[in-house]
Amino acid sequence: MLPDLDAAYVDTRADALGFALGLPPVDALATLSATRGPLRVELRLLGASHQVIAGPISETVACLPGLSGPLPGEVSRTVGEWSYDFTSDTREHDQAGFEAAVESLRRRLAGRTDALTGTFPGSPYAVTAIAVEAGLGWRTWHAYPQTLEIVETRTRLEATG
Repeated sequence: MLPDLDAAYVDTRADALGFALGLPPVDALATLSATRGPLRVELRLLGASHQVIAGPISETVACLPGLSGPLPGEVSRTVGEWSYDFTSDTREHDQAGFEAAVESLRRRLAGRTDALTGTFPGSPYAVTAIAVEAGLGWRTWHAYPQTLEIVETRTRLEATG
């Protein structure tokens, strides 16, 4: 799903993104649900970035009051009967490389029923995307045309019980 989002985005640079587990649902600009194994996974695009709710897990990566950046490189936790592993990586690009990377991402996710890609007003490269991965996991991308940065996160869940 590729919605044009009718709202200015709040997060404008990679190092401002904060991370939280366990937040309640935040108002979303677009949502998409998918089922993976025993879990319903809800992908949520926020004006402030993203939130994913998967069973007992709520992951928020966003510029919200009370969340401060930068993102952690890795987080591993046990949540209920689930092992949760999160990684993030920020890549800087030149203008041409940035535009090519965002276009490549759009092409890879286009037509997928388990991916949500939103474009914010002001730039065709102001993109946030979330895709469910095989097994129990998801990846996200946050593109910042102002700084030519792309933040990629990857999350994996594994049942412990």
